[in-house]
Amino acid sequence: MKILVVGGTGFAGGYTANFLKKQGHDVTIMGRSKPANASMLGDLKFVAGNYIEESFDDGRLEGYDWMVFAAGNDITKMPFDGSVTPEEFFQRSNSEAIPRFFKYAKAAGIKRVAYLGTFYPQVAPQQIDVNPYVKSRYIADEAIREMSSPDFNVCSLNAPFILGQIPGFDVAHITAMAHYAKGNLTDLPVFAPKGGTNHITVHSVAQAIQGGLERGESGKAYLIGDANLSWKEYMEEWFSLAGNEQEIEVREDDHPLLPNIIMYAGVGATVSYEPPAEETELLGYDRGVLKSMISEVIKSVG
Repeated sequence: MKILVVGGTGFAGGYTANFLKKQGHDVTIMGRSKPANASMLGDLKFVAGNYIEESFDDGRLEGYDWMVFAAGNDITKMPFDGSVTPEEFFQRSNSEAIPRFFKYAKAAGIKRVAYLGTFYPQVAPQQIDVNPYVKSRYIADEAIREMSSPDFNVCSLNAPFILGQIPGFDVAHITAMAHYAKGNLTDLPVFAPKGGTNHITVHSVAQAIQGGLERGESGKAYLIGDANLSWKEYMEEWFSLAGNEQEIEVREDDHPLLPNIIMYAGVGATVSYEPPAEETELLGYDRGVLKSMISEVIKSVG
């Protein structure tokens, strides 16, 4: 199939694009700028596009059978210069821009779409009216799935914290965690935040997206995930696999690598769930592989 991966110059989208290419698909990635050739993403076909700023009635979306959308904005993309409030930023870039882009995709004749969303609206619905990011992703997800029709199959894959790597592509917060576990960041205090969450590898996400494209029910929101860990357990796993095993203290302080601002379920909250077994089987993604991925990331960091 000819597949367009929107957000394919990023971490999850880029990994998924390369995964789908290896399955024999004809893959094109879309992003604001072409990725550097130092990354494996530089070998993928590329089309420029900014889903927030541009219109797409110029034919750029025509000729594709399927689409993956992995480009929703989070707090890491928001300017902190006072030029925009979180409410304004997320409404414009997620609530408004994502459904508008999907209308262009539908009009261009794309038949099946897998949307990489976030798990918060499903696992922490109480945050929808509290957190602007969660609200914006909820609004976008509801709007795009309502566009489903016999000729436009749309499903959502709502993921928790995603862990992994792309050769030649630095994922800053994951690289930093590896260095932290190795003891290389000596200026940072060693402790874990309260609470915990579910995690999944980027490879499992790519598998789930493929399953969603091939077998996903139109209009369905699938909750995906792998392992439930407290932040203490998660960090101790990293430290142990890095050869720096220790018991890590839990504190209420704002953590330098896992700051309160990204705890969208609430500071100190614990998010724990099991994805429905029948949905995991339908989508066909691996579970029980988080530890091996952490090891792989640590080995790749000098």
